[in-house]
Amino acid sequence: MDFLKQLGISGDQSGAYAGTWLKTTGDWLETKNPSTGEVIGRVQQATAAEYAQVVTAAEEAFTRFRAMPGPLRGDLVRKMGNAMREQKDALGRLITYEMGKSVQESWGEVQECIDIADFAVGLSRQCYGLTMPSERPGHHMRETWQPLGTVGILTAFNFPMAVWAWNSMLAMVCGDSTVWKPSPKTPLCAIGLINVIRPVLEAEGLGALAGLVIGSNDNVATAMIDDSRMPLISFTGSTEIGKLVAGRVASRMGRSILECGGNNALVVMDDADLDLVLPAILFGAVGTAGQRCTSTRRVLLHDSIYDEVKDRLVRAYSDIKVGDPMDENILCGPLIDKAAMQSMADALESVTAAGGTVLCGGGAAELEGDLAGGNFVVPALVEAENSMQIVQDETFAPVLYLMRITDLADAIAKQNDVPQGLSSAIFTASIRAAEEFISAVGSDCGIANVNIGTSGAEIGGAFGGEKDTGGGRESGSDAWKAYMRRQTNTVNWSAELPLAQGIQFG
Repeated sequence: MDFLKQLGISGDQSGAYAGTWLKTTGDWLETKNPSTGEVIGRVQQATAAEYAQVVTAAEEAFTRFRAMPGPLRGDLVRKMGNAMREQKDALGRLITYEMGKSVQESWGEVQECIDIADFAVGLSRQCYGLTMPSERPGHHMRETWQPLGTVGILTAFNFPMAVWAWNSMLAMVCGDSTVWKPSPKTPLCAIGLINVIRPVLEAEGLGALAGLVIGSNDNVATAMIDDSRMPLISFTGSTEIGKLVAGRVASRMGRSILECGGNNALVVMDDADLDLVLPAILFGAVGTAGQRCTSTRRVLLHDSIYDEVKDRLVRAYSDIKVGDPMDENILCGPLIDKAAMQSMADALESVTAAGGTVLCGGGAAELEGDLAGGNFVVPALVEAENSMQIVQDETFAPVLYLMRITDLADAIAKQNDVPQGLSSAIFTASIRAAEEFISAVGSDCGIANVNIGTSGAEIGGAFGGEKDTGGGRESGSDAWKAYMRRQTNTVNWSAELPLAQGIQFG
């Protein structure tokens, strides 16, 4: 396929990049097209020794890069953003080919990579510290931010490029190097993206700033988490694994950014504009086949409009097109693999056993031709109770639970009554209800929206959540501070040496 050639992907691939592609010697990893089930590529994974080579190269690159002025780092990131912009179409098609989200969403993901690069360019001149008054005459105090070191980035399959960009573009303008371990389900996406940006870095002799290691958990993931040469680990994945990562990184006094599960609720009050509600629910619940961490999982409907919205949703779900994600008119492509299909089936069985009602959907979608071997499912709409264990858990599939609420207090209580705390939304015409929902007594999520859905966060805001979601923040706002070390400076410009707190000595 032309887009593969454009991205330098042909034949078997190396699983390690350290300024140059290494000759890896580990086990072979096959990657499949989730739309057809066919094997589309092989990557020879890195061994523990090859992982060490990548980290050593990243460390060496950091020692040179940290001295580069911030605006020059920003210029390097600008060039990487332009390189991604030139290959936006090919990169998007690669995401769809290997991961399965609709090509429209895939192009949107690449645009996120470009946008965060643009954001980081501006940030390169704005990593501001503070000046502070000193209690001692002839002194001043200031706060400065310094490069941190080599940042380990572990990403998930559902956003195989954007999450790397959120972390790496910020890390690089902060003066850090990076080592990336992508999901084993989407290795070609990582290889293709590195091939796009590496000419920019290699031209400056800094290719190792963007290290890549594809390998087993034992050889790479665990080694990275335990590696004291990496002061910061950014992990995106399940809550279960996130807790393990947090504990191991903390045990060596490292820092972690955790982006784990979501169980996102959309509240619909009795005064909501239903013409806005329906498309927000559909995109949030069905986009990426329900495999976004911000996917809408629960819809909390006011009693007075419950039946109307339910009926509208049942009709809308019957019109959802499931099919080839390369078709720009298709909203719902395949799940990532057969295990995900089974997880969805298990969830529907569990909710039915608990007393829930499947209103429509569920089961495999029967497609023809090359798509017959794909991981396609029919999005499911289910009536359930918030207290059901399966509703409390996150199912990474297009399963949407409908529940009744009586008033705003009931809505907030149910929205908050899950272990996760990533994204939330309310649809209402009441400014009082909107403001209460996003107040200290409202949603407990890292993201709380008004009259837009739970999914589709912009890069300008810090992205992340609370509780079992992990508490980390990536992308916009002041998330850059996580990639730097804070330093307090006291400067004495006098000829005296007074001590703090008025202490007299000698």
